[in-house]
Amino acid sequence: MRTPSLTADRTELRERSPLARIAFVIYAVLVVYASLYPMTGWRDHGLSPLAYLASPWPRYVTSFDLAANVLGYVPYGFLCVLALQPRFALLVAFAIALASAAGLSLGLEAVQSYLPSRVATNLDVLCNLAGAACGAALAVIAAPALLGGPLKRARATAFLPGAEIDAGLALIGLWLFIQLNPATLLFGAGDLRDLLSPGVGRARAPEFFVTLEAFIGAANLVSVALLVSLLSRPAQPVRAMFAVLVLAALSVKVAAFAVIMHAENVLVWLTPGAQFGLLSGLVVALGAVALPRVLRLAAAAVLLMVATVLVNLAPPNPYLAATLKLWQQGPFLNFNGLTRVVSSLWAYVALGYLMFLAARRREPVG
Repeated sequence: MRTPSLTADRTELRERSPLARIAFVIYAVLVVYASLYPMTGWRDHGLSPLAYLASPWPRYVTSFDLAANVLGYVPYGFLCVLALQPRFALLVAFAIALASAAGLSLGLEAVQSYLPSRVATNLDVLCNLAGAACGAALAVIAAPALLGGPLKRARATAFLPGAEIDAGLALIGLWLFIQLNPATLLFGAGDLRDLLSPGVGRARAPEFFVTLEAFIGAANLVSVALLVSLLSRPAQPVRAMFAVLVLAALSVKVAAFAVIMHAENVLVWLTPGAQFGLLSGLVVALGAVALPRVLRLAAAAVLLMVATVLVNLAPPNPYLAATLKLWQQGPFLNFNGLTRVVSSLWAYVALGYLMFLAARRREPVG
């Protein structure tokens, strides 16, 4: 039986890889959720849902709102063009991206008319279109390099081929995204209490919380390391790849606190439990990636399940409680709601993905 060559895998990846499509679908879903959050208090105001198109220009507009509406659709246009390759020519893909962004924005603004916490405006649609046009134009310029350049070759060299591997890479990207939520424990995910009920665990002594947070952080970190190893080709520097991923996650966490908190609170998330969990998780992860594939699958699933159970039982964070009380979500309310729901669901999607990999019984190819 002939072993598939790396060159053949690269050709297959270039022609069939759905990574851009997966990323586009995920981002479109995130845009819908963020645009309609918090999705409560629906009411019919008796007007046409498209009445906002003929309304006067909004009287009060902040620069933050304008920037958010433009920047929020830049990735949409960018990913849409890439997702349509190579089926459509770049200029045709640009037109489709712009048309789909217009349809999505018009539809979401119409739905917002039924939400008392949202205000549908024609200016939002124009900003969304401007952002999508910028993103699509950037994709038209960058597509040749992205779809056949060094990034594509790096993906083919470092990771196994196949749609299921691309789905795993998208899952890793979402793990980085959930680090933007300041209210979650370091690397913690799967807390359903905010979605299902407002209650949290009763307050406990800080010493108890340190132990719990350390285990949750370490277990999630090791499970992510094992997931990266399951996606990677044999003989790849998995430890170095994982180290880069952890640095990226920590950078995202710092950036999130730098934007939404005061400067003195940038590292407030680095509690004693987070520090111990980070260090112990790194040590265990660097050794665990050398385990046989079956053991890595089992260990990743078990650690993720245990950490998810514990994060739903965790008491309030005594180290962050005072800081979070001072946190004025303000314009970040919708974005925070988005990161929170993704964080709540990520662990369960990851568990399902690990079970899928186990069911596939796929052996790495050399």
